[in-house]
Amino acid sequence: MMGLFTTFAMVLYVLFCFLGILANGFIVVVLGREWVRCYRLSPCDMILISLGAARFCLLWLGMIHSFYYFLHHLQYSEEPIHPHFGIYFDFLHSVTFLFATGLSILFCVKIANFTHPIFLWLKWRVKELVPWFLLVSLLISFIVTMLFFVKNNALYQAFLQGTFSGNITLCSLSRKLEICYFLPLKLIIFSIPCSMFIVSIVLLITSLQRHSWRMQHSANSAQDPRTQAHTRALKLLISFLVLYILSFTSFVIDATFFGFESTWYWPWQIVIFLSTYVHPFILILGNSQLGGALMKLLLLLKTFWNDKGASSST
Repeated sequence: MMGLFTTFAMVLYVLFCFLGILANGFIVVVLGREWVRCYRLSPCDMILISLGAARFCLLWLGMIHSFYYFLHHLQYSEEPIHPHFGIYFDFLHSVTFLFATGLSILFCVKIANFTHPIFLWLKWRVKELVPWFLLVSLLISFIVTMLFFVKNNALYQAFLQGTFSGNITLCSLSRKLEICYFLPLKLIIFSIPCSMFIVSIVLLITSLQRHSWRMQHSANSAQDPRTQAHTRALKLLISFLVLYILSFTSFVIDATFFGFESTWYWPWQIVIFLSTYVHPFILILGNSQLGGALMKLLLLLKTFWNDKGASSST
C-alpha cells in the first residue's frame, strides 16, 4: 500500500507532466501552423519548435519510465528494456539541453550590441547557421547516446554471460557504473553547453550595462526598447539555467544516493523534470507570438464556457 505522501507526490508529478506536455505541444502546434502558413520560420522559432518537440517526447518518455520502474523496480535492472530506456532518455535529454543552449546563444547574438568581427559575422549569418546548428546538435546527441548505449549493453551482456566474478548483482553493477563511469562523462559533456549558457548570460549583462550607461541621462531609459529586450532575454536565460541546474543536480543525487525504496522517489521525479514543464510557460509568456496565441485560446475557451452556461440556464 502506498502512503498518502507518496500518492500525493505521484498525482502531482502526473499533473505537472501533463501541464508540460500541453505547454510544449502548444508551442509546437502554434509554430507548426505558422510554418505551414508561411513556409518559413524565424531562427528563434526554429529552435523553439525543436525544443518544444524534444521536451514533449521527453516528458512522455519520463512518465512512462517512472511508472514502469515503479511497477517493476525489483527486476528492472535485469530486464533487457533497461538499456533501451536509457538510449532514448539520454538522446532526448542531450538534444533538449543543446537546443536550449542554441536559444541562449541566439538571444545573445540578436540582442547584445558588440562590435567584434566574429560577433557581427554571427549576427549577419545567424539565419543560415541555425538549421545547421540543429542538425549538428542531433548528430552529436546521437553519437554520444550510442557510445553510452554500446558500452552499457556490452556490460549487460557480459554480466549475463557470467564474465564478472564475485557476489555482485546487476543492480549494484549498474549503480556503480553510473556513479563511476557514466556520470562523470555526462558531467563533462554537459559542462560545455552549460558554459555557453553562462557566457551568453555574462555577455548580455555586459551589453545591458553598457546600454544602461549610455541611457543613464535619459528620463525614459527604463522604457527603452533595447533595455527591455536585454532584460527579457536575461530573465529567460537565467530562469532556464537555474531550472536546468536544479534538475540535473537532482538527477545526479537520485542516481548516486536514492532508489525506489526512498520515500522521495516521486518528489525527485518532479524536480528532475522541473525545467521541461516550467520553462515552456516562461517561453510562452516571454514570446509575443506565443503569448498572443495563448490569450486568443483562453478568450475562446472563456466564450465557449459562457455560451455553454447561458444555454444550460435557459
